[in-house]
Amino acid sequence: MARADFELRSRPQNGRRRVSTPFDIAAKSIPVTIVTAGTVPIVGPGDALIRLAPAAGHQHGADVACPACSGQQEVRALLFELMESVRRGLRPSFSRVIVDATAMSDPQNAIDAVAGKLAATALRDHVVARNFHLVG
Repeated sequence: MARADFELRSRPQNGRRRVSTPFDIAAKSIPVTIVTAGTVPIVGPGDALIRLAPAAGHQHGADVACPACSGQQEVRALLFELMESVRRGLRPSFSRVIVDATAMSDPQNAIDAVAGKLAATALRDHVVARNFHLVG
């Protein structure tokens, strides 16, 4: 994120000066749709797609705590990386995110993360909370 996003700044609006705050970001946050069953909607222009993998492709039981697998399922980290890739000019901007969680056995963790029900574990989680919101 640009440094200016965290600073108060004034802008003229209809002949009056208006001070924007970090709370204005919530009005401009990007909707996130998490698909847990069925088919994933067609991704159009302005959409970004994140596919959550059930496992990293290596052999272990489903009950094993694996850092590689959890990294591919951490939706807040993936949303942050998506936002950073736009900021760096590596991908075009987007106005909606579709998260494909159909391959996961329990997608509730991904839903809770985007809905803000899980505790933030890193600064990126706060950035994601301000810039994305769960819909549908």
